[in-house]
Amino acid sequence: MSTRTDARAQLDLPGQAAVAHGPHDLGGMYVMHHAFRRDLGRFASAVRRTPLEDTAAWRSLAARWERFGTTLHHHHTIEDTTIWPLLLAHVDAAVDAAGRATLEAMEAEHELIDPLLDSCATGFTAMAFAPDAAARDRLAERVTAARDRLGEHLAHEETEALPLAQRHLTTAEWAAAERAAQSGHGLREMPFLLPWAAHGLSDEQVSAAFGEGGRAFGVLLRLTRGRFERAERAAFRYA
Repeated sequence: MSTRTDARAQLDLPGQAAVAHGPHDLGGMYVMHHAFRRDLGRFASAVRRTPLEDTAAWRSLAARWERFGTTLHHHHTIEDTTIWPLLLAHVDAAVDAAGRATLEAMEAEHELIDPLLDSCATGFTAMAFAPDAAARDRLAERVTAARDRLGEHLAHEETEALPLAQRHLTTAEWAAAERAAQSGHGLREMPFLLPWAAHGLSDEQVSAAFGEGGRAFGVLLRLTRGRFERAERAAFRYA
């Protein structure tokens, strides 16, 4: 268990259920959680409001959902294969039964969310090629369920699991987990991921979240933001 007591300043973003204080900068986690919440809220609105006859909008939504699903799947995979197993070893060594129960719940919740995401992907594909009112209604129910279920999971993670990471993981272990998360994203994905993560955040929040990236990050964000925003308007024009 880490013996460090110094606390880093942490992000507190809209929709976030709690702030886990401690030595590790959890900004990357909180930014991803903000983006997932934001996206699912916009998808839920867009599905209900996009006209059946606007096939271009439905195809843009289907493509955007694929991006969202891939990013969320990677996020959950890193947690399930890198963060939770390591943390589980620490809580077991500390004979922390409540901590073990929390981490087991994290994995169980992922298993409930993944089929919902797959069902939504199927629904968006159907709407992109053969839209009809019944299919839209089914998709609206699925997206709303995904939004609610993921929202509950993120809140659980923020209030119970991330404080465990602050208490138990060493600086080196948390840094390794962050490297693992970053290694799964290729350079070709950066023109989407950078502006996606920053979308909806204030300049101050972006600086707090990505300030360590320095000038290079700022330049890349400026270069990629315009194209990303145009694609967002095409997909979520009715949201």
